[in-house]
Amino acid sequence: MSTYLGSITRRSLIASAAGLGLMGGLFSNIQVAAAEIPKGPPPEVDRLSVRVVTDSYFHQFAPSGNFGEVSVQRYSRAPSSDLPRTLKNEWGLSLHLESVRATETRQVLIDFGFTSETLITNLELMNIDPAKLDALLLTHGHYDHFGGMVGFLNKHGPRLKPDLPFVLGGEECFCTRETGPVNAPSNFGALDRKAISKSGVRIVFAERPSTLAGHGFTTGSIPLMSFEKGSQTSRMRVGIQAEGLGFAAEGLSEEKRQLTLVPDDFQHEQATCFNIKGKGLVVLTSCGHRGIVNSVRGAMRVSGINKIHAIVGGFHLMPMPDGYVRDTFAALKELNPDYLIPMHCTGTTFYEMAKQEMPGRVLLSSTGSKFVFGV
Repeated sequence: MSTYLGSITRRSLIASAAGLGLMGGLFSNIQVAAAEIPKGPPPEVDRLSVRVVTDSYFHQFAPSGNFGEVSVQRYSRAPSSDLPRTLKNEWGLSLHLESVRATETRQVLIDFGFTSETLITNLELMNIDPAKLDALLLTHGHYDHFGGMVGFLNKHGPRLKPDLPFVLGGEECFCTRETGPVNAPSNFGALDRKAISKSGVRIVFAERPSTLAGHGFTTGSIPLMSFEKGSQTSRMRVGIQAEGLGFAAEGLSEEKRQLTLVPDDFQHEQATCFNIKGKGLVVLTSCGHRGIVNSVRGAMRVSGINKIHAIVGGFHLMPMPDGYVRDTFAALKELNPDYLIPMHCTGTTFYEMAKQEMPGRVLLSSTGSKFVFGV
């Protein structure tokens, strides 16, 4: 196994963060820290549970059970004398992770879905207690992944652990984004700094591979290493808007600072990874705009681990032509993951293709589903 992140020093990461203009002015009301850069191999965990808090579908009658080495538990409503309530579904994604390492347990919330109503309702129905979270993580700056954040922080901020880390891929997460034609753009939102500051969480920039709650790790910015070039589905508008949203040019890389409107290359996007004892890596992507193959290969490169136990999350293949989807599946199949669990923006073309060609290794996901690795 290669040395895990051995060539990256904490000092260089702190210098990188400081170079983004985070030491005053607009940024003075938010604490920004550099993520922890570990030495040695990534930690092993005995078990990882992934609960789908928000996604587009809810399959009420999908069966629970053991599917090979993965235990799948579907949501079922607890007995109650109240009128029935059910999980909400929407375009967006949010995942709750619980990892176990010996006697230690860690919980992480990845992304917030599109609306706080859906997120708060589903957390309650699934009996997920935000007060037990050890970290929050935003994978990238798209509204269908952070839209529920403000309402979540307003409701649960006082109950969150003191100094709770909120892990971001970098300052570009804060930019104002737009979609659609350039001459008739649609507003795609921006992260609310005031809501984050008010909640008391601690912003942590993980532009480089970093540890997560002591049990997992993030890829940092994902390099383009395959035929995938990253999808440009949005644009970043440089500058501070009237509401105080957005960010100044100092927060961009040198080549982007002179632009007013920047095609989003998702350099700030990150994947989340866990090393399951005796089984290999579980790699979680929320959208995979940098390419799902690039995301997995990035995880392999920074960890030195080539065995992939599962690839979980959005693969961003729904808008892609069939040929691109086939090429992506072929590249993933070469990586020989034990399991594929597509969600969110993956699309049915990939799901049906993978299910046919990898029987027993492609698992159906829906809102409320819980996947347990390392059982």
